Amino acid sequence: MSFVREAGRAVRSTFVLWVLTALIYPFVMIAIGQIAFPFQANGSLINNAQGQPIGSALIGQPFTSDRYFNSRPSTTNYSTADPKADSLGVLKTGVSGASNLAPSNPALLDRIKGDIPRLQKAGVKPTADLVYTSGSSLDPHITPEAAKAQIDRVAKARGLQPNQIEALITQNTENRFLGIFGEPGVNVLKLNLALDALKPARAS
Repeated sequence: MSFVREAGRAVRSTFVLWVLTALIYPFVMIAIGQIAFPFQANGSLINNAQGQPIGSALIGQPFTSDRYFNSRPSTTNYSTADPKADSLGVLKTGVSGASNLAPSNPALLDRIKGDIPRLQKAGVKPTADLVYTSGSSLDPHITPEAAKAQIDRVAKARGLQPNQIEALITQNTENRFLGIFGEPGVNVLKLNLALDALKPARAS
């Protein structure tokens, strides 16, 4: 009888803990997230002017057009893939990770030697974050210096004044967290979205 009683107590304890940890706690956390932090809880999605989601503030995207600010390089091409040739299922799960190439690796050197002339040809001064990938290869930010290095190219492609674009960069620069953690950065997707909404300055 003692064994049956102890076994029953163990089963009840397990059931109570399961209800608390597997049901109540997760649903409470979901509710708090949706009420207090809905933007973050739903993936930090960014919408265009039509209200359609076009990306996440947390994950970078590739931009190659002269009309847009280019992102930093990515070893995974920001988890994009050809829908017709996605054998690894990148579009379903996403891929993150650095190349782990040493500074002396010929593959890394060849890529950098290809990127620097491309940037210079476009009139962009190569900065570290426009040449090297981030640790995750999904970094959505570039430095303010990297953004300013692209001003002339973007201004020429869009027929805008450089000072208009420089002001836009300043408005979209995110400062250090609490003023001490990290470095200032510019979210490329947010900046390009603001760029699309920018009107050419009227001639005085």
